[in-house]
Amino acid sequence: MVRRRPARLLATGPYAPPTAVSELSVVSADGSRLHAELHGPDGAPAVVLVHGWTCSTAFWAPVVRELAADHRIVLYDQRGHGRSPAVGPGGYSTHALADDLAAVLEQTLAAGERAVVVGHSMGGMTLMAAADRPQLRERAAAALLCNTGASRLTARGRVVPLRGERLRTRVQGALLGSSAPFGPVTPLSKRLLKYVTMGPAADPALVAACAGIVHACPRAVRAAWARVIGELDLEAEVGRLALPTAVLAGTADRLTPPEHARSLAARLPRCAGLTELDGLGHMAPLEDPAAVSRVIRDLVATYGREAAGQDVERTGGAGTGTTKEPTT
Repeated sequence: MVRRRPARLLATGPYAPPTAVSELSVVSADGSRLHAELHGPDGAPAVVLVHGWTCSTAFWAPVVRELAADHRIVLYDQRGHGRSPAVGPGGYSTHALADDLAAVLEQTLAAGERAVVVGHSMGGMTLMAAADRPQLRERAAAALLCNTGASRLTARGRVVPLRGERLRTRVQGALLGSSAPFGPVTPLSKRLLKYVTMGPAADPALVAACAGIVHACPRAVRAAWARVIGELDLEAEVGRLALPTAVLAGTADRLTPPEHARSLAARLPRCAGLTELDGLGHMAPLEDPAAVSRVIRDLVATYGREAAGQDVERTGGAGTGTTKEPTT
């Protein structure tokens, strides 16, 4: 099978995607194929990273560099993103997201191996959508919901500073759901992307790398997933996400403001802590990969024997209740 390669990324240094140890094609329940990558040493604690809307495995490059020396990292391109082919009109749904994650867990983890699963933005929605899947219950030791929400995303968003919720919802929904082409990466497009998705301190190299990733997403795929996100309601699934789950937000996130994270932390059955990163926007794993990686390492340390595939009693550890740990 010939895989479509993403457009050339404007990325160097820590933003350049590292070379995978191996690559494979994961087959989902409806036959869709997903590009997946493995990084890090065999036998190390496993971490599965699930990217968000308009992104790809390249989004996780700085986090992979932080973790790959002593973790086994699994990455995959969500359907239609990166090197995972687009699907037909009926193939875009939260059910499909859950199917895809279930397939990745089944086909990339060794027998008995359990992973810490991290979802950013739409990747976090993927985790919530999969709350009832046996593959998540059996193969995930803990989870991290990063820069995400369960419902009312356009109503709570702060991209357009309008007071009236109904008008704000309509305008933000129209902007984010547009199928208009992004066009080439230009100084203006980078300024707009920074405003929408990042905190004020994001440096030019970060903005350029992020623009290269986002602009590579096909506009039809972008619009199809925007419709799903615009109608999202996973509130019931949050209450069924029974594994220890941490939540992370950026205080300057305009797409999923911190109120989403606080709501998630309050409703999760086994909240493993709430971290708010001061001044960061929606792209926290790119903006401060070290801070995000520390949260992942904490989950691995608490539930590490499970992540490495050893059978241990799940007592809740440090994860019961809600905590808030502002980090810079």
